[in-house]
Amino acid sequence: MRGFAAELGVAVRTVTNWERLGAQTRPRPDTQAILDTALSRLDPAGVLRFEAILSRSGRSTVAVVQSGPHAWDYETWTEDIERAITAASRQDFTAASNLLERWRTRWSPGELDDRGLYLFARTTTLAGDLQRDRGVLLGPWSAARSYADAKVVFNQLGIPRRVAQLDLSLAVIAEMSGDLRGAASRYEELSRDGRLSGRDQLRAQLWVGTALDKQGLHGEAMPLMASAIRGFEAVDEQEDWATAHQKLALAHRGAGNLGEATRLISVAQSAGGGTSPLHQVRLATAHGHVLLSDRATVDEGLAALGKAAATAATYGMSHQLRSIEGIRKGFERGGGNTKFR
Repeated sequence: MRGFAAELGVAVRTVTNWERLGAQTRPRPDTQAILDTALSRLDPAGVLRFEAILSRSGRSTVAVVQSGPHAWDYETWTEDIERAITAASRQDFTAASNLLERWRTRWSPGELDDRGLYLFARTTTLAGDLQRDRGVLLGPWSAARSYADAKVVFNQLGIPRRVAQLDLSLAVIAEMSGDLRGAASRYEELSRDGRLSGRDQLRAQLWVGTALDKQGLHGEAMPLMASAIRGFEAVDEQEDWATAHQKLALAHRGAGNLGEATRLISVAQSAGGGTSPLHQVRLATAHGHVLLSDRATVDEGLAALGKAAATAATYGMSHQLRSIEGIRKGFERGGGNTKFR
């Protein structure tokens, strides 16, 4: 019972009650969704055993397995998406993934109407976000695959804004995977794409600068980032405004302007913005990178990176861990003399 409860993500007491009540059990809709998902994952032999048990009890699988969602399924599905967003904002990847996967695997797209397809595409997009934040970027079970699958459904539904947002997410995956030129080009196109909101266009512009900065083109990157900062201020996007200061700080560090880099990092730290572990790790990593570039603050820089790495490891942020390790190795390869000015 403990094993079955753990597999389903429910309390042991719940399974005990099912065993005690037997055929009189009437699970809640969300619990029934979990059970149906577990059934859908069985191999053919498991399904046959299940049907044999039902036949001996005089029941039919028709009474147990639904061919498509009911109205209350949509309500619970929507609630679980919101719960997954909240869990993901805390980098509780396991809880968020469990909430999403119970719906993503319950029905095939062919069994869903437009409302169900919309929820399926949103669920698949959020699964891609989780995979991206975990650093699972490419391959069959990756962020890139989830984003591509969701894009197909949003195209089918005729929702261009969602399609464009996924194009932006796929450009992020290209950048994170090392295709900096391709990402910069795609960001530049999307920064002028009328399908996107003003905020998303500004984010695309900022990320053009990020991709250029990573190629060592600091002088080209900085005006784009500064323009994005002014745009975020105009539309009152505090978190994006703070993030843009952080990225501009790294561009100035790359150009050797340590005084300005330090000032911009201080602005990003004092601006507040996001309080999620991911935001904290990104900011601490950027701060540590700047501190390593000054002989007088090397120890502080290593300490900041160590703290960021510990948080990233706690929450399973493998991409952030790789970035931190790359900064450390670059510092060591330079004999402890990287970008000193």
